[in-house]
Amino acid sequence: MKKIQLFLAILFITSSLMAQDPNLHIYLCFGQSNMEGQGAIESQDLNVDDRFKVFQALDCPNLGRVKETWYTANPPNCQCNSMLSPSDNFGTTMVNNLNDSITVAIINVSIAGCDIRLFDKDIYEEYDSTFVESWFLDRIAAYEGNPYQYLINLAQLAQQDGVIKGILLHQGETNTGQTEWTSYVEKIYNDMLADLSLDAADVPILAGEMVSAPGNCCSSMNPIINQLPTVIPTAHVISSAGCGAADNAHFDSEGYRLLGARYADKMLTLIDTAVVTNVFKLTANGFLFHKIYPNPVTDDTINLTFSIPAKAVVSIKMYSPAGAFISEIAGREFTSGEHTVKHVIPRMPSGIYYYKIKTDGFVASKPLVIQ
Repeated sequence: MKKIQLFLAILFITSSLMAQDPNLHIYLCFGQSNMEGQGAIESQDLNVDDRFKVFQALDCPNLGRVKETWYTANPPNCQCNSMLSPSDNFGTTMVNNLNDSITVAIINVSIAGCDIRLFDKDIYEEYDSTFVESWFLDRIAAYEGNPYQYLINLAQLAQQDGVIKGILLHQGETNTGQTEWTSYVEKIYNDMLADLSLDAADVPILAGEMVSAPGNCCSSMNPIINQLPTVIPTAHVISSAGCGAADNAHFDSEGYRLLGARYADKMLTLIDTAVVTNVFKLTANGFLFHKIYPNPVTDDTINLTFSIPAKAVVSIKMYSPAGAFISEIAGREFTSGEHTVKHVIPRMPSGIYYYKIKTDGFVASKPLVIQ
């Protein structure tokens, strides 16, 4: 009997591995209200590319979704009535920069107001009633009283279909000022790696800063968050500089989009470059941006190649990580067809910058890495 059980177990594991698609890249998202999503969902956030998926965490009749099922990731993608999150534009930016063979997916289990230790599997019960109001307790109950294990269970199911590539964290408002936060995150991260049989070298953790706009509640947490890579070598901090705020703790919709793009920009520097491209998909009006090269920039000159179906004015501008204008790459009328524009970049510190392309009915931005 034991031999039969062992055989069946091996057969199950083997069949699961055979079914796993290495081109389905999964990202685990957790944290509190900003990762849960508090931004207004606008028209530009909908009609998401079907290469961006969500593994549904909860049954949501209002969304027509059933938990433990894959859907195209039109927001909301955390709870049934959550809003725009940085995970949304993270996924959109990723698929825009990866070749068409790659599908990006998220699993988001986040809880507004939570202490980071609610995700510590050994002491979570000490933090499951930080607030006694129903808005908080109902969220805990929806995750069966144990958000960490709920996320792990979802992740284990999703691993049968794809490969976990990273962990996105945005949390800290409730723990503002607690220097021990980095060790709390280290414990949770190591537990995740162990429980999901992951290697830290293959699965980095990206942690976002708090709102840094004037009048905020929690930007004093940012210096603590920035210490995370000294505790976790595979951790990376995502700047919130220049991200707009809706109130003293939460980003506005554009702030979420910018923060999400920054999570993606960092992740794109960490994954296999063979699957990264700089191609924009052909849009309804026919604009196709081919590539920028070299990227990362190794010299002071870059080349941008694009094509348009008809004569049009094309504007291409470069911006700092905080969104400040740096230089104009192109700004004139081009004939239909393919064009290559050379541009000398001003001397800039190393970092991830952005270039924005705009023409009739089309606006898009892409990261530009200066080494």
